[in-house]
Amino acid sequence: MLFAPRVLGAAKWIGAHVSTAGGIDKAVLNARVIGANAFQIFVRSQRRWECPPTPSDVQERFIHECQKHGYSSDHILVHGSYLVNLANPDSEKRAKSYTGFLDEIQRTHALGLKLYNFHPGSTTGNCSVEEGCTSIARSINKVHNEVPEVVCVLEIMAGGGKAIGGDYAHLKNIIDQVKDKTRVGVCLDTCHMFAAGYDIRTPDAWNQAIKEFDTTIGLKYLRGMHLNDSKTGIGSHRDRHENLGKGFIGLDAFKSIIRDPRTNGIPMVLETPVPKDDDDKEVYTGEIAALYKFYKDAGVNDFK
Repeated sequence: MLFAPRVLGAAKWIGAHVSTAGGIDKAVLNARVIGANAFQIFVRSQRRWECPPTPSDVQERFIHECQKHGYSSDHILVHGSYLVNLANPDSEKRAKSYTGFLDEIQRTHALGLKLYNFHPGSTTGNCSVEEGCTSIARSINKVHNEVPEVVCVLEIMAGGGKAIGGDYAHLKNIIDQVKDKTRVGVCLDTCHMFAAGYDIRTPDAWNQAIKEFDTTIGLKYLRGMHLNDSKTGIGSHRDRHENLGKGFIGLDAFKSIIRDPRTNGIPMVLETPVPKDDDDKEVYTGEIAALYKFYKDAGVNDFK
């Protein structure tokens, strides 16, 4: 198996969402093949409620492969199911969501991982945003009592409609109600930020967006990023990812983000489109290399 070169020693931990086809343990080599220093996975089907447990030998192989290839739990994101809606005002549906949420966090912990990224949820039009935020926070507090160590990472959303999370204020509302602040964080998805109305296209715009994040929520809560361009314009409220430099955000934004020391040390994961016959390799290998080149071209000398 051919591995793309990895950039070692840099303060930036860049990678991509990788496939777990054939078993979760296969994800590690999939990350290594594209030259990733960070990666993201699903720990179960993201579109079905019922999923068989992960075999213990697969869990052990995953942990071994991470150690063998030098991947730390600080730089691996688990992405939650799209079915989970912890804000649902319907108590039965919310309980079903919590069961799925708990199961995924238990799987995350069993793999030795600690960063669980999820979409906050939707009011479904039947409760206020504030009520939805309270329901989400209650579920986070509850799961903290049931599973140790795992950090619940709230993903910023594209906003619009009934969705919660398309405004920094929504995320702050949830975090304010979480008891253990060390086990909650935020993942900034660049496509979602842009679609929600946060301009990041120029160095000044990015600086303003991240300063507002720091003022509203706090940089200490930034636990990861999804690096995606956008097929639609600013404020569109549409979640349509595009390859870097081919969308409405543009490459200058990603140069600013990569060169900003405020994004040091966190997993920065690509979720850009890949052709079905590409199997993630060519697109993600190229985009990871380009992002590290932006970093190196800025005169940073921490490469090995």
